[in-house]
Amino acid sequence: MPLNIKDLKITSSDFKPLGKLRDEHAGDKGNVLPKLTVSGVPAGTKELAVICHDPDAPLANGFTHWTVYGIDPATTDLSNAQEKFRVGPNGVGDKQYYGPQPPAGHGEHHYYFWVYALDTNVEGTPTREEFLQKYAGNIIEQNRIVGIYENK
Repeated sequence: MPLNIKDLKITSSDFKPLGKLRDEHAGDKGNVLPKLTVSGVPAGTKELAVICHDPDAPLANGFTHWTVYGIDPATTDLSNAQEKFRVGPNGVGDKQYYGPQPPAGHGEHHYYFWVYALDTNVEGTPTREEFLQKYAGNIIEQNRIVGIYENK
């Protein structure tokens, strides 16, 4: 059954879809999490999860910048998600947001902020890969907003 991405949305007042992330959001220039808002959570959702991933990173599986679990489905504002919910490991194993920091001269990188509506609760704080492998069948809906960043 194909996943519905019509109603569930994740948006940001800090950048538009396919818009440039500001320097303050970069890992080496402030590391400030962009403002994120969730809407259109489907009925039956027990938990939301949010993952920020850069598939353009020169690594086999790209680079995971943020994983967050245990988000109440009634939550709309993710501004304090880092403190309020279960933060899982990023690509270097730290449990925190790690902003964009692509290699200089590597071109534009795309930062996918995915939101997942799940029909079950996520146990613990899995890596992105563990989450997708274990919970793919529990995703009711998913959607993303993509930001762009480049180090010249």
